[in-house]
Amino acid sequence: MQTTEINGFLIDEFNQHKLEEGKKQGICPNCSTDRKPKNVKAKCASYDWERGLGTCHNCNTSFQLHTYQRKGASEKVYIRPTQPNPEVPDEDFGISDKVAEWFKTRGISAHTLNDCKVGEGTEWMPQTGKNENTIKFNYFMGDQLINVKYRDGRKNFKLYKGAEKVFYNINSIVGYDYCVITEGEMDVLAFHEAGIPNTISVPNGATLNSNNLDYLDNCIDYFEDKDKVILAVDSDEAGQALQSELVRRLGAEVCYLASFDDCKDANEYLQKHGKEKLSERIAKARPVPLENVTTFNDIENEITDFVRNGFKKGFQVGLSNFDEIFSTYTGQFITVTGIPSSGKSDFVDQMVVGYNRNYGWKTAFASPENAPTYLHAHKLMRKTWEGMPTAEDIHGDKWNQIADHCNTNYFHIDMERYTLESVLRKGAELVKRKGIKCLVIDPFNKVRDIDSKLEDVNRYTMEYLSKIEIFAKKYDVLVFVVAHPTKMYKDKDGKMEEPTMYNIKGGGEWYDASYHGILVHRDYEAKTVKAKVLKVKFQNLGENGAEAHFKWEPRSGCFIPHEQLNVAGEKMPWE
Repeated sequence: MQTTEINGFLIDEFNQHKLEEGKKQGICPNCSTDRKPKNVKAKCASYDWERGLGTCHNCNTSFQLHTYQRKGASEKVYIRPTQPNPEVPDEDFGISDKVAEWFKTRGISAHTLNDCKVGEGTEWMPQTGKNENTIKFNYFMGDQLINVKYRDGRKNFKLYKGAEKVFYNINSIVGYDYCVITEGEMDVLAFHEAGIPNTISVPNGATLNSNNLDYLDNCIDYFEDKDKVILAVDSDEAGQALQSELVRRLGAEVCYLASFDDCKDANEYLQKHGKEKLSERIAKARPVPLENVTTFNDIENEITDFVRNGFKKGFQVGLSNFDEIFSTYTGQFITVTGIPSSGKSDFVDQMVVGYNRNYGWKTAFASPENAPTYLHAHKLMRKTWEGMPTAEDIHGDKWNQIADHCNTNYFHIDMERYTLESVLRKGAELVKRKGIKCLVIDPFNKVRDIDSKLEDVNRYTMEYLSKIEIFAKKYDVLVFVVAHPTKMYKDKDGKMEEPTMYNIKGGGEWYDASYHGILVHRDYEAKTVKAKVLKVKFQNLGENGAEAHFKWEPRSGCFIPHEQLNVAGEKMPWE
């Protein structure tokens, strides 16, 4: 059964735990060795060799059956910095007395600088437009120099152009059952000084939109054996956004949170309080709050923010008329309905492209009706392109740019047999490995919950939607569920009546369980499409019954707000 690839992931080591190959059940590599002698060989785990995952029914953990090669190297060609010559330390890793003295004022010794491969050299800096004397933070992975970050005297930074993004000091966490993640190289040096060498840093700091963690994608295998990941990021808003995304990607069950009291970061804390006190911050790191248990302390920040600022603004897709009537939060799901050929799938595509453009959100599609996949990918490319690419555009600059963008932001779940369990499981993998923020199930009746034993339609529907809600909340993902109506009637004029959420099989359960409901309805005579808000759970996010009207532009496949048309009633070029 040995293979080199599973579901698009290249295998590095097949059956890394040396389990009984091919069996569906067996021991758990995480807990079996710690159980009582009589239970050591108990078959407490299930193995899915086709997906490469195992699940233990005793310790309730999942584990990978295989190790995988790092993704990216085969998909994108990176430029490698010039490899330093370790036999000539003054060339790269050596630093001048002046720079060493500056680090000393920050609490960092020459020994730490050498251990963490900090160098010095002249580099052209775009911020100043000239060559500057810089500190060089060398990013190694194994024996290979992967990237370099340069810092000049004015605190300008740059990474090596075209190089792969990885964690700084990533080699240091190999062999440890825990590690510390910081927001900057100086914080890595500070913790190393405090006797915690197994500390790494994100390569490009933190922003309020910290969901594109490509460096985590490239280093994810380094965290597979970690029992504890301590997040020691900055206390500002951007640092906390980064912290939330790391918790979402790595899993709350292994993440612990360190704080720096009156200081912004670890290096400031080192300078103000010393090595021992800094080490204590890691020892006192608190676990991420228990799932399903909330105390006032857990949500005090949210309460104080609400008192000061009221409801948080919902996320919008970037369609002016639609944004006026609808917005959403993540951790929720949206039911989208409409009669066949009304544009439901197309409008959902427009929404996720809008969220990607506004917030950098990545999306996974489980869309059996959008097959073949290349046609669906072409639709997304057109919406991103805002036009129709031609044969002359293939492999041009714009083509390559948009193709790369679509490759890294949209993922198509292709299965011979779609089930709700398999889709949600794959969605969880994509959250961890790629950082998706949206999941599209289109349509729900082609993604069945085969594990359900319920025969009653209403109860089945409620269980189905409950599983989606649990997934959305756990991974802070926005889920779209496209659902066809089962009952369609014509009015007295022979036009198809607009369906409601009660027309979907399962009836009132859809309205009750859904956070939001949207109708997409096409008026063939007027050549318009409208999006109507059937339900919005929170008043601050939208307006029940409100409508937004669009023209559909066939070249780009984009919906254009009716209000943006130049002249009312004038035919557009595509009509």
